[in-house]
Amino acid sequence: MEQQRRNFLLELLSTASPSSMEMEIQKKWMKEFSPYADKMLTDLAGNAIAVLNPKADFKILLAGHCDEIALVINRIDEKGYLHFDKMGGINPKAAIGMKVQVLGYQKTVTGVIGVNAQHHGGIKDDFGLEDLFIDCGAKSKEEMEELVQIGDLAVYKREPELMMDRYVSGRGLDNRTGAFIVGEVVRRLSKKKLKVGVYAASTVNEETNMGGAYFAAAGIEPTMAIACDVTFATDYPGVNTNKYGDVRLEGGPVLAKGAPINRKINQLLEKTAKSLEMKVQYELTPRATGTDADRMRLTGKGVPVSLVSLPLRYMHSPVETASIKDIDEEIDLLVEMIANMTGKESLNPLED
Repeated sequence: MEQQRRNFLLELLSTASPSSMEMEIQKKWMKEFSPYADKMLTDLAGNAIAVLNPKADFKILLAGHCDEIALVINRIDEKGYLHFDKMGGINPKAAIGMKVQVLGYQKTVTGVIGVNAQHHGGIKDDFGLEDLFIDCGAKSKEEMEELVQIGDLAVYKREPELMMDRYVSGRGLDNRTGAFIVGEVVRRLSKKKLKVGVYAASTVNEETNMGGAYFAAAGIEPTMAIACDVTFATDYPGVNTNKYGDVRLEGGPVLAKGAPINRKINQLLEKTAKSLEMKVQYELTPRATGTDADRMRLTGKGVPVSLVSLPLRYMHSPVETASIKDIDEEIDLLVEMIANMTGKESLNPLED
C-alpha cells in the first residue's frame, strides 16, 4: 500500500465515529474520494456514496460501514463521575482501565474508566457496564454538566499503530477499514472504462441497527450489493478452530457461504481471485451475516448480496488488528471483478 493511502487509512482510524455520530469521518471520506467519483451522494441517514458511471442500468452497491462501537453516557453522579451504557457491542472486560474521549456537547473531554485497586479487593468476577464509571477529573455533578450531558458518546482514546510494518492495530478497524476499501475501489476504478455503475457507500449505524445500509440500498435500488466488513480471525492463542474455523491474517479475503448469499456473485468473486492467483478464505453464514448485507438484501424487490470480509483479530476491543496485505488484496479483488463485468451478468441462481 502506498504511503499516502496508508496515511489516510490511519487518519480514518484516528477519527471518532461512534454509531449515530459519523459526520466528521464522512466529511473526510467525501473530501478524499470526491475527486475520483462522477458524483457524490448523501442521504438522510448520513451515508456518503461515491458514484461511477451513474447512467448504467446495472448498478453495484459496495457498502463498508464507518461507525464504531462506543459508550453512551446515561448518568452523571453527584461527585461528577460519568456512568454509561453501550452503543454497539462493547465488551466490559476490555473497557477496564482504558482512557476515553468523551465527545461532550460543549467540548471533548479526556477520561479514564476507573477500576477498584486489587489491594481493595479488585473488581468482582461477574461485573457489567453498570459497575464501571468514567473519571474526567470533575469535582461535582455541576462541573461535569457544564461539558457533558446525558446521551453524549465516548470512544476509547487509542491511536492506530503499525506493527512490524505488516499489521495495523487500533480501535474501530471494524469497520473503518471497510469504508476505506470501498473508497479505494472507486479511486482505482475511476481510471477504467466501466460497463456497470458503481455506488461505493460509507454507511452509518451498522453497529447498532444497520439503518444506513437500508437507506443506501432503498435509495439506489442496486442490481447487486456487496458488504465489505470484517470477520473473526482465529489464528491467535486460545481460539478453538474446530468450533470457529480457520481464518488467518494474510490468508486473503474471506467470502461468506450461506442462505443469504447469492451464489452467482460468489462465483464471480472466486473466478476473479483465481485469475489473480489470489487465495481466498471462507466463513459460514447459515441464517444471516450480521452485516449490512442483511439489510440491503431485503430492500425493494430484494437485492442479491454477497459478503467479502477482512480477517480481524480481537474484534470489538481497543486493539483490533488486521493485515495491510489483506486490505490490498480485497481492493484488488473487487476492482478486477467489477472492471471485467459486462452489465449483462445473470444473478438468478436458476439460470445457467
